[in-house]
Amino acid sequence: MVYPVVEETELSAVKAAEKMHKHLSTKVFPGVRVGLLHGKLSAEDRGAAMRSFITGETKILVATTVIEVGVDVANASVMVIEQAERFGLAQIHQLRGRVGRSSQQSYCILVTGKLNEIAQERIRTLVSSNDGFYIAEMDMRLRGPGEFFGTRQSGIPGLRLADLLRDADVLELARAEAKRLLESRDQVELRDVVRYIQEHWQRKYGLVQVG
Repeated sequence: MVYPVVEETELSAVKAAEKMHKHLSTKVFPGVRVGLLHGKLSAEDRGAAMRSFITGETKILVATTVIEVGVDVANASVMVIEQAERFGLAQIHQLRGRVGRSSQQSYCILVTGKLNEIAQERIRTLVSSNDGFYIAEMDMRLRGPGEFFGTRQSGIPGLRLADLLRDADVLELARAEAKRLLESRDQVELRDVVRYIQEHWQRKYGLVQVG
């Protein structure tokens, strides 16, 4: 059972995981060993929790997204992701890859709250496809790619004309031309470009000339 990190802090996820761990251990599966795994545990305790789950001693593992990468448990066949609407599409796709790593039938159950139209579309994308590239593309379409120079990781970028998906070919050509320019020996052309960037972008992004 996986809980999300909310508002970029793990504390809320840890509290939710600890609460569910206690509930499952005492109320639902009192005769079954239920493990707990989150980023606030020491490395030694996290290792012990995973080893117990891998060997089958622990039958149910309640965790935060600390299990997202690098966990390979062949006998794990069911994953329940709580508050799935709070996860990115690529993140859920990565998480559900933690189950079904053997010949056993596996399931990934997404538990959500009330969903708006965009959230519904995001969940439908996950249900309808296992293609990581398609899911990443839909994630970008629905969430927005954020900024190139700023800190926003989602939302509509401040491009006046270009669209990252529609104009991918043109943007790739622009990237190649920029690389050519940087490797060029034509210092006059390079200085002109640097001057243009400083005049038009420096105030917005705080760019400074190096060298």
